[in-house]
Amino acid sequence: MTELLDARATAARLPWPRLLKELVRVLHDPVARVPPRLVQALPGGGSLFVMPAFDADVAITKLITFTPANSGTGTPTIQGDVVVFDVKSGTRRLVLDGPTVTARRTAAVSLLAAQWLAPNTSGPLMVVGAGAQGHAHLEAFAQGLSIREVLIHSRSEASAHVLASRAREIGLQVRVVSEADAALAECPLVVTCTPASQVVLRALPRDDAFIAAVGAFTPKMIELAPALTQHCARAGRIVVDTRDADHEAGDLLQAGLDVAACASLRDVDANGPRAAGPVLFKSCGWAGWDLAAARCALADSP
Repeated sequence: MTELLDARATAARLPWPRLLKELVRVLHDPVARVPPRLVQALPGGGSLFVMPAFDADVAITKLITFTPANSGTGTPTIQGDVVVFDVKSGTRRLVLDGPTVTARRTAAVSLLAAQWLAPNTSGPLMVVGAGAQGHAHLEAFAQGLSIREVLIHSRSEASAHVLASRAREIGLQVRVVSEADAALAECPLVVTCTPASQVVLRALPRDDAFIAAVGAFTPKMIELAPALTQHCARAGRIVVDTRDADHEAGDLLQAGLDVAACASLRDVDANGPRAAGPVLFKSCGWAGWDLAAARCALADSP
């Protein structure tokens, strides 16, 4: 019997601590394979993503649409499913809610990078963008780094206040800020998770800053001003989630950087010394992260 899980049930199967462990396992699993994802442009500006991955036991395909025009409306920008199969029998085991998997595994990867790389994890945290990714990153960082204060910036004031209410529910001090650049000076932890249709940060970060930029996952998308990105490369360190970012990381490509020269998360020594200067973590997404989520979800499967 195939379990069909809605958003709530999918989230319940992906608790942050266990999900982080599965991310690390997949990252270093010699059997796991992640073929290139297919990205098909659709009429009207949307895209269809087909993302397969497998290991010795589990095979998955994430099938989602990304529709930027839905931003700010009642319809999600990301819709679809993650289908999970048993490798040995070929049986379909689970169908997970695609947007929930995407939000939680992306936030978990950002949290993992912060735990391994951030020079200063004390907070405050600034979240730029108050959609699904903003909510997921807020919850992940609150649990995984025990931050106490969060600043929120969004082009939608209503969305910012909804996220602020959620922050208060989980016990955080919160401020909604109108100028993200001005708030950079007081935030050593920053997450940008916008539709990436325009630059949202231009000011230079603190020397002890960690920025997780997750909104721009195609060459034409951008959230960070090229001067900011170049500063991080020059004065600190840039790490990408996987080598797929070499041809997808819009923030880095539009800054004229050699993305292939940047370390990936797989290259990072979690117990090594922290680099001096600001750290920019550029996440573009990878079906391997969805495979990790599927492993995590299967742990509670009947």
